[in-house]
Amino acid sequence: MHRFYIAALRVGIAAAILFGLFGQIVVIPTTAADEVDRFPPYAPFAAPYVTVAIVGIVCIQVALAAVWMLLTMVQRDAIFTPRAFRWVDTIIGCSLVATLLAIGVTGHLAVTDIPSPSDGMEVIGALAAAIASVGVGAAFAMLIVIMRSLLHKATELQTEIAEVV
Repeated sequence: MHRFYIAALRVGIAAAILFGLFGQIVVIPTTAADEVDRFPPYAPFAAPYVTVAIVGIVCIQVALAAVWMLLTMVQRDAIFTPRAFRWVDTIIGCSLVATLLAIGVTGHLAVTDIPSPSDGMEVIGALAAAIASVGVGAAFAMLIVIMRSLLHKATELQTEIAEVV
């Protein structure tokens, strides 16, 4: 892979991690506090949902750090080694944890009677977003598992070619 692409991807990864950090520290807690100020019955739900959102972003940040390490391995032409599986497994684990968090939120939204300031569409919208997050997270985890198996096969072939040469 060309150095320019690797550098551009690293800039994007660093920006995404910093943007996530800003969201964890400023946006999520502030938004939750504003919603509780606007509609006090949301107060019992604020801390758990803020925690889940922050942990979800941590999962994304850890997965991005694993992608950074895989880019380093690509740059060193060492991607077809057993060390790469550790980073791919980290990405799979992060996506599974985030998907489990989304399943938990979906279940909670589905069974809990959460008060709403108007007609309840906010809760229905949040439930729809949580269901979509579960679907996307599960699909992403399955895709990475498939990519892991392709990496495994490519690593085996690379090893065989190295033995022949």
